[in-house]
Formats: sequence, structure tokens, C-alpha cells
Amino acid sequence: MIRILVVDDSAVVREIFTNELSRDPDLEVVGTAIDPYIARDKIVKLKPDVLTLDVEMPRMDGITFLRKLMRYYPIPVIIVSSLTPKGGEMALEAMNAGAVEVMCKPGASYTVGDMSVELIDKIKAAAAVNMRRWMSSKSDAEKQAPRLSTIRTTNKVVAIGASTGGTQALQKVLSILPANAPGTVVVQHMPEHFTSSFAQRLNELCAMEVKEAENGDSVIPGKVLIAPGNKHMLLRRSGARYYVEVKGGPLVCRQRPSVEVLFNSVARTAGSNAVGVIMTGMGADGADGMLQMKQDGAATIAQDESSCVVFGMPKEAIQRGGVDSVVHLDRIPETILKCAQQSSA
Repeated sequence: MIRILVVDDSAVVREIFTNELSRDPDLEVVGTAIDPYIARDKIVKLKPDVLTLDVEMPRMDGITFLRKLMRYYPIPVIIVSSLTPKGGEMALEAMNAGAVEVMCKPGASYTVGDMSVELIDKIKAAAAVNMRRWMSSKSDAEKQAPRLSTIRTTNKVVAIGASTGGTQALQKVLSILPANAPGTVVVQHMPEHFTSSFAQRLNELCAMEVKEAENGDSVIPGKVLIAPGNKHMLLRRSGARYYVEVKGGPLVCRQRPSVEVLFNSVARTAGSNAVGVIMTGMGADGADGMLQMKQDGAATIAQDESSCVVFGMPKEAIQRGGVDSVVHLDRIPETILKCAQQSSA
């Protein structure tokens, strides 16, 4: 049983979370708290495995509490925020403070049913996180690694998929790539508005231009497109031009955006002119799509277990036979460029 403490000043949210999580036989809500002070006492008494935490609360805000918690009693924390641009910015700040996942509160455009599926998955992913490795990866991402040298420009397409732990891992990989690195498309499991804040943050740190993808955006050298939360992203081609299609649709592998959807579209559209990368995350999203990419001639890379916060998605891709190279996170950028250059030659 995964033991959960729900921390939120809204009685409605606490009741919804308790009722929905109790439906899963693997989960147990051991308590709730209306503010961080009560949460602190219940953490010591109840010793939960995972915490869900609101960001806007009385007496102490969630981010301040999170920083204290990560310093003195680090446990996996899922931030629950409002579905607004401001909520996205605060959630990103919380992830920088140590939260392992973010999600939206249910509302007009985000139903309790959608929330339940996502919350249960995120709690199970959070419970699998190695907190020592997570804290280490967080501090590693904050260090400015030397940027790789400029390469010969190529029209290769790089497709990257990540989930739990992916925000830090992506920051590390993309900030090392040179300004003329191949056009890159990314699916990171995050809610809408949160991906916009994430893309803006990466754009400040990277030599490449990073933006949240919009329908019809071109995939060109020097540009990174992040799939918007709650939308699927597919690679398309018109003549020599690659571009993305952003659209709605059902959950795929219990996700939207889905790595599976992106990878399958890259396999069909770019074939051997692509490089696929699957990184830290829970579940199997993207594993079959990576196999399809390899079968269609793409070079494929998986993050190794020692550098993953959760070795779920890469492990599934490896087991299906869809991976050419298994490398440490530190070596992924150079491996991407090596694959792109070799294929171009």
C-alpha cells in the first residue's frame, strides 16, 4: 500500500482526493491537513510515502513549506495547482524547489474523472522515485555544464519523451546542445499552462530557441518545440519542410500529450532521418513508438537506470528491443549529435 497525505486548505479538494484515491486498492489516504503546520505534525506521526500539496494556503505557502521539507524530511511531493498561467509559473517554481510531479485541480475544463486517472498514476510514479537520486539530479541540473560545440547543420529531427524526473533531465540535455542543433520535438508529461512556463524557463537557459508548440510550427535546426499540456503533438511533412500538428484526442497510454503518439508520427514521417530519445519516467508511454522508430531506420537512445529518477519508460523501450544505445544522462547530448552527424553523412 502507498500511504498518502493530502495537504490542501479546500475541504472540497480534500474530500474529492480522499474519495477518488480510496478507489484504488494500492493506495491509502492516511490523513489530510489544511495547512503546512498541521501537515508537518502529521508527516512525523503518520510517515506517508507521498504528499499531495497545494501551493496557495494560509499561514505558510506550499513552496516555502516544500523547501523546508526537502531540507529536513525529503519525501516525494506532488504539487496540485490551479489551471491558470499563474498556476503554471508557481508549479514550475515548486518543481525547482523539489516537487517530483505537478498536476491540476479539477475544474470547468478538467473533470474529476480526468484528475483521478492522472493523480493515481502520478502517485504511483512518485512512490517509485529514489529521493536521493532525485535531489542529486536536481542539484546537477542547476550546475552550468559546458555547452557542446557548434556542429554541421542537419535537417535531422530529434524526438524526446520524458515523464517523472524529466523536467530536470530535459533542462540538463537541452542546455548543453549548441544553437544549431537539429530541430527537436519534446513530449514531457505536464498539464496545460505548465508546459508554457516550462518552455519559457528552458528558453532562458538554452542556446536553442525553446517554445511551447503551436499548430503548424516548423521543425528546424536551432529550435525546440514542447508539446502543450492536454494536447497531442505529431510530426508532419510538406515537401522538404517538417512541422508539427497539435490536436486533442483521447488519452494514449493514459497520457495527453503522449510520447507514443509523437514517436509513431516521427517514425512514419521522418523514418531514418530521425533520432529518438526516451528518458526518465513511469510506465510504458513511448516504448512501442520507439521500437517503430528503430524499425523505420531511426537512431534510438535510452537513458540508463543509474541516472533515471524512475527507470520505467526507458526500461520498457529496452525490453521491447527498440533501443540502439543506453547511455547516462550526461552523455545523451553528445550521443544525439553523434547520431545526427553520422546519419547526415
